[in-house]
Amino acid sequence: MIAAFDLVVVGAGPGGIAAAAVAAEAGKRVCLLDNNPSPGGQIWRGFRSENARKYPYGSEFIRWTARLKASGCEVWTGWQVVDAPAQGRLRLECGGESCDLAYRRLVLASGARERFLPFPGWTLPGVMGAGALQALVKGGLDPRGKRVVVAGSGPLLLAVAAGLAHAGAVVEGIFEQATLADVARFGLHALVAQPGKIVEGLGYRLRTRSTAYRPGWWVKRAEGRSRVEQVSVTNGRAERNLNCDWLACGFGLIPNLELPRLLGCRTVAGAVEVDTLQQSSVSDIACVGELTGIGGLDKALIEGEIAGWAAAGRASEASKLVSRLRRVRDFSLRMERAFALRPELLTLPTPETIVCRCEDVAHGALKRCDSAREARLHTRCGMGACQGRICGAAAEFLYGWKQPSVRPPIFPARVSTLAAELDMTETVWR
Repeated sequence: MIAAFDLVVVGAGPGGIAAAAVAAEAGKRVCLLDNNPSPGGQIWRGFRSENARKYPYGSEFIRWTARLKASGCEVWTGWQVVDAPAQGRLRLECGGESCDLAYRRLVLASGARERFLPFPGWTLPGVMGAGALQALVKGGLDPRGKRVVVAGSGPLLLAVAAGLAHAGAVVEGIFEQATLADVARFGLHALVAQPGKIVEGLGYRLRTRSTAYRPGWWVKRAEGRSRVEQVSVTNGRAERNLNCDWLACGFGLIPNLELPRLLGCRTVAGAVEVDTLQQSSVSDIACVGELTGIGGLDKALIEGEIAGWAAAGRASEASKLVSRLRRVRDFSLRMERAFALRPELLTLPTPETIVCRCEDVAHGALKRCDSAREARLHTRCGMGACQGRICGAAAEFLYGWKQPSVRPPIFPARVSTLAAELDMTETVWR
């Protein structure tokens, strides 16, 4: 049997929740998929209705999850899309089980992941992405008494440091690779265009007021015998060494483009190209949230609403939100420019520094290659368990390589899942 819906939404972060709730409220049969145990995505990870108001964006979580619950939308948690075997169909897997899902319209809201850049020692235990450590703490990891260095780029660093400090960690320093001038210009624009963001940022800074925040500094190397024990940071002129138990280091976010690319959606400058109603280059497929460019909660919610109204055939309602979205996107573009990666980061890896962790491929071997395809053929870079999700973005930054084509499965799957042939005559519309 194949379950079928008017609309399937892949990804239950804010954008996906908004799209699913709006379309279901408009009378469409909607299924919201996510591979996590509950809706919320990274930004609302671990939130519950009884505790959400204690956290930033908690009121939005309560409002949108209540709308989702009341809308009649079916929510399938724990399911992962691994393939698209035919037009209008997705193949899913969950805990060893598999099924196909048919749709008339599709909204992709699969979010983003952290960008990691290699430097000596980045593979040591205790070196984690800033967002990854944030997720672990939200999931129950106890950081009390741990000495943590937070480094990389973007507003997420302050949020992560504030959360760690609030949970009892000792934050040894916050090191932002963007210059003080760029951060200050962005802050002045935010004060005018998005004053709420400044208030939010000041709240994070208040929680970390005893910790130095240093723009124009970046990680040079991490050292330790069996795990990270010391981190060296630099501003290009001076160098400092800090003892730590954990290093939280991430250089912004990159969209999860594997599923949109598998479905044929056109991408431009590392994001899915969409029209004013969030429709991609593929008929009846819309994309929202970080897939269309990194922009955070406000952008994801507005884009989700637009896509939900459009999927319900209510283009006039969707169009009313376009001017709001334009302002939010302008803010996101300014943020992207302010936290652009500096060229000095290109020089961090030594010839011995591992770039592809799955296949243990070092920087020295990859420098001899001219393309991602050649690197795969000669070194197996990008052919490990993560299928280039970690090293692909690093290789694009370091060597300028374009990402190779996407082939199924987009996540590891059972052979029986991929080989299954389901009878479309058994499709049941929900």
